[in-house]
This record gives sequence, C-alpha cells and structure tokens, in this order.
Amino acid sequence: MDRKSNRCTDLFLRVEYADVSLLGGREENQDRVAAAVTDHAALLLVADGMGGHANGARAAEITREIVLDAFAHVPHPLFDPQGFLHLILGRAHEEVVRLGAPLPLEQRPRATCALCLVQQGTSWWAHVGDSRIYHLRGGALVARSRDHSHVEVLLREGLITAEQAHTHPHRNFVECCLGGDPILPDMAIGRRRPLESGDVLLVCTDGFWAGLKDPEIAAELSAAGSPGGTAGVALREKLLELGQKAVTRTGAASDNTSVAALRWLS
Repeated sequence: MDRKSNRCTDLFLRVEYADVSLLGGREENQDRVAAAVTDHAALLLVADGMGGHANGARAAEITREIVLDAFAHVPHPLFDPQGFLHLILGRAHEEVVRLGAPLPLEQRPRATCALCLVQQGTSWWAHVGDSRIYHLRGGALVARSRDHSHVEVLLREGLITAEQAHTHPHRNFVECCLGGDPILPDMAIGRRRPLESGDVLLVCTDGFWAGLKDPEIAAELSAAGSPGGTAGVALREKLLELGQKAVTRTGAASDNTSVAALRWLS
C-alpha cells in the first residue's frame, strides 16, 4: 500500500510495503509475518516458531499479537523507539514462557523474531535468533542483522566463508530465542539508521534467507517497483518470486518461508 500526504513529508510516511508467507515443504506454517503502517510510523515483523518444540506456531502467533497490539496503542511517531522494541520483545518472551510453563524445559514452545520500525526518515531494528533484517539501497546491501548462532560467530571471525555458512551442519541452531528459559534472552537492539529515498527494508525468517544470497536479495528487491507504484504490487510480486526461489532451492524439506518489506519513498 502507498501512503501519501500533501502535508509535511517529515511527519507523514510515503512508503510501499508487502508481505508473503509460504508453507514450503512443511505440513504446518509456524511463521507469522506482518506489516503495520500508520501515517507516522511503520513496523515490519516476522516470528518463526522453532521446529522440534511444542506449539511453535502458537509461540509465533503470541509474539505477533503482542507486538502489533503494543504498536497500535502507542503514540506515533514513537518517543523512544529502542525502549519500545526492547519492551515488547521482553513482553513477548514472558508470554511464550507462560505458554510453555507446564512442559519440561526442552519441550517448551520457542520462536525467533525480527522487528524493523520506520519513522521520521530512520529505521530501528531488533531481533532474537536467526530471523533477519536487511537494509538495501541501489542494488546493494547496506547492512543486515547478525544471527544469534554459532555459525554467525564463525563467519564473523573469518573461520568460515559465507558459502560454508549456508551449508554448515549447525546452521539451523540458534543460541537464543523467545520462550523456553524464563531468563530474558539476548536481544539485539540496533541504533538509529537514516534512510534515503528508494531504500528497502526487509525482515525474513531463515526459510527465506537460507535459499538466497545477500547480493541476490539486494539486487532483486532494489529493482522491484518504483516510487509511486500501485499499492506495492510490484514489491509483493518480487517477494513472492524470491520466496518461491528459496523454497525450490532448498528442496522437499524446505522450511516455512516468510518475508515483509518496505520501500521508503519520502
């Protein structure tokens, strides 16, 4: 959807956005995705119920509900974006922990999550686990979040290459998540990131990025649509195309594949 205003563009958003969620090769879609947009702020969200744990879909749904409800009930633009993101991730963690309280620790529901808040020409990021956030500009990757995983540590320290990370036997193991242990998990809350016209922000689950390379994501989405496009249709078509490509590449055992993206036009 394209939100426009004839009033001050510093205060009112002009963005295009879309989201896609594919089942992949699984029997149940445990991903949840959303793009919430108001006149003054936008929030992209993905939550990925972790496989192998009970009620993964419910853990992701609780996370989505809590985040969207909180976003709907605070004034926009937000006065303290970092504080808001930290607070709602902590609240989601507590609710997912409560959901699994009757179960043994190793069986409790868990989820990863990535959030991207956009307002006043800037973006603010937060994530837990291996759901990712990307910032794209002009066909190139400006930045992406770093997974809470052992493989990401190996990659960051130069012990493995990006190609090796994609096929590493532990690539699906995360070191922190929402739910499970009551102790608050390690939450990555990013600093303020200025935006330029045409920038694309994207949040996705590991089912999306595992089958695609970062330069490929940047090139394809930077080429999608144009300022003034019709209701984000071109953007959604490109997300669907990339999602289907990710599912095909990872084969019959492909994971749920979810992504939400926003193009900043002002």
